[in-house]
Amino acid sequence: MKQSVDRMLTTHTGSLPRPPAMLGLLVEEQQARRSDRADLDSSVRAAVQDVVNRQAATGLDVINDGEQGRVDYTVYVKDRLTGYDGESTPLGTDGASEFPELAELLKPFASPFQVRPTCTGPIDWSDWAAVEADIDNLKAAATDAPAEEVFMTSPSPGQIARFLHNEYYATDEEYLYALAEVMKRQYRAIVDAGFLLQLDCPDLALGRHQIFAHLTLEEFRAVAAMHVEVLNYAVADLPPDRMRMHICWGSTLGPHHTDVPIRDVIDIVLQARPAAVAFPGANPRHEHEWKVWRELKLPEGKIIIPGVIDSTTNFIEHPEVVADRIIRYAEVVGRENMLAGVDCGFGTFAGRLQVDSRIVWMKLESLVEGARRASAELWG
Repeated sequence: MKQSVDRMLTTHTGSLPRPPAMLGLLVEEQQARRSDRADLDSSVRAAVQDVVNRQAATGLDVINDGEQGRVDYTVYVKDRLTGYDGESTPLGTDGASEFPELAELLKPFASPFQVRPTCTGPIDWSDWAAVEADIDNLKAAATDAPAEEVFMTSPSPGQIARFLHNEYYATDEEYLYALAEVMKRQYRAIVDAGFLLQLDCPDLALGRHQIFAHLTLEEFRAVAAMHVEVLNYAVADLPPDRMRMHICWGSTLGPHHTDVPIRDVIDIVLQARPAAVAFPGANPRHEHEWKVWRELKLPEGKIIIPGVIDSTTNFIEHPEVVADRIIRYAEVVGRENMLAGVDCGFGTFAGRLQVDSRIVWMKLESLVEGARRASAELWG
């Protein structure tokens, strides 16, 4: 994993805007209106190539496939694994019951992909070829890309369990370990392909208010610790420096007033094997939490990737604001112990457009320019 040796490196969280034409093909496939995937496969390959080219042209250092061919960052696994034939379970909207007016305002931002079937049978791979296609598409697109590194995302066992509920395995822990046994094949394949593996783990933060709000903080911390143990089991044979993980409190436009503070979970998160931890650091609810790192010593071999761009607003951050955020973190953890990132994905759910696609790329340009300005101050 590249570190910021002589300048501040930049990256993002994973998902980026998808082409409208490809979205239409994804909708048709999910609604079982297409038996032939040739058009969709071709569209995905073109979209991956385009998004890789745009990231490189923008100046980002650590890039990916933008999750172009996936309906989202987690639930897509339902189409690649056995066992998910149960009824779809809804996922609550942040603040929906407390703020009904906000719930109405957010309806236009809903994704057309809302099917989240429960697990009603044993989990195994049913479409491993789809994983291979993801890897092949990114390999082909990134071959000549002038990037420092390339990453690919994959959901953690705990994150999959958050979206796809269990009705088959005897306990939650048994379900998580079953997911770990299956998903470790995908984790290994990504690393073997030469990519950095990013494990998406919103369950370690977002899970507090969305799934486990009925628990005390200590009870939730015990659940989070168990999720990290399962994650470590799944990646036990992979080098920590070939992995990074992302935690967050959701990419929604909700109030986030019930988000668990990062100081209440970060010690558990840092027990995970991946060498780097990415987290939101720019949005109004969590920007102040850079101060946590003044008290918490970063463990040897760990680096952080704080978000210095908010992924839910159409405001384009001024590069000076970005530089200030980077410098604050660098002064407390060390400039070589961080990369500059984005709070969450810009295309978390296909079809849910919160930030204008053109603005997304302008915000990423501001990230790159802000990192350049911060580098000038940090390295002289």
